[in-house]
Parts: sequence; structure tokens; C-alpha cells
Amino acid sequence: MKKKFLIITIIILIIFAVDFFLFSLLSNKKTIEEPIKPEGKIVLKAFFNNNNLDPEISCNKVFSVEREVIKTQAVARAALEELLKGPTEEEKSQGFFTSINPGVKIQSLVVDNGIARVDFDEQLEFQMGGSCRVSAIRAQIEETLKQFPTVNSVIISVNDRTEDILQP
Repeated sequence: MKKKFLIITIIILIIFAVDFFLFSLLSNKKTIEEPIKPEGKIVLKAFFNNNNLDPEISCNKVFSVEREVIKTQAVARAALEELLKGPTEEEKSQGFFTSINPGVKIQSLVVDNGIARVDFDEQLEFQMGGSCRVSAIRAQIEETLKQFPTVNSVIISVNDRTEDILQP
């Protein structure tokens, strides 16, 4: 009788152990199937004009979109790079557009004593015209950089020239 009781007890323990093991596997499977949040990412803003949010298109009025990028110490440069990419297709469908020419490159960016000095290549001025467009470009660049507490003002240059750039 004691042998039967011992055998039944062992069988029940084995069944519980197998059940616990299978339950653990299934529980881990659910965890694995959940979307994995990207590690090392940050959210930055890029500022664009938007004809839905500003139907009068007041030139220097810009609106932010959020972009997720790989974490970096050079957040201001990363934000400008996102600005230069222009709005995504989804953002375009929401009325966002850019006044900045495609293919513009950042040659240098230095932030010192609250002043961001950003130098672009000549593509920024290519076939440039109109005071509204010039104001829009300035607003896009300035607001994208001023999102950071270390930036109070922005100096824009093209090939190290500051005086005669972005003229209507």
C-alpha cells in the first residue's frame, strides 16, 4: 500500500513539474512575441511649414513633427539631419512641407554660449527666391535648433558666408 501511495505521489509531482515547465515556456513565449522597444533611441523635433495648420501660409510659422533617432551626443546635428530629410509621406498627407532644397548638406555645426552656428553647402541657396521662402527656411532651421535649451540664437551660413545668404 505504501509503495502504491509513493508511486502515485511521484507521478503527481512529475505531472505538476511538467505542467509548471510548460506553463513557464508558454509565459516566456508571450513575452518574446511582444514588440521589443528600441533601446538607445531618442525623440527629436523637426519643424516644417504646414498648409493645414496655417492656411494663410504666414512664411515664418512652423510646426514640429517628432522623429525617433539613435541616441547621440550630437542631438542638434541629428535634429537638423531629420529636418533636411524633409517630411515623410505621412507628414505630407497631414499638410507638412519644407521650403529647404533637397540635397542640402551640413558642413559644420557648433553650439557655444547659447549660439548655434550652422554652415551649409551652396545647395541651401540653389535657385532661391522670394522673401516668404527665405523666411520659411530660416524659421525651419532656427526652430529646429532652438528646441534645445542650450540654443538661444542661430547664425546660418553658406560656405562660411553669413552676410549675403538667404536673400530674397
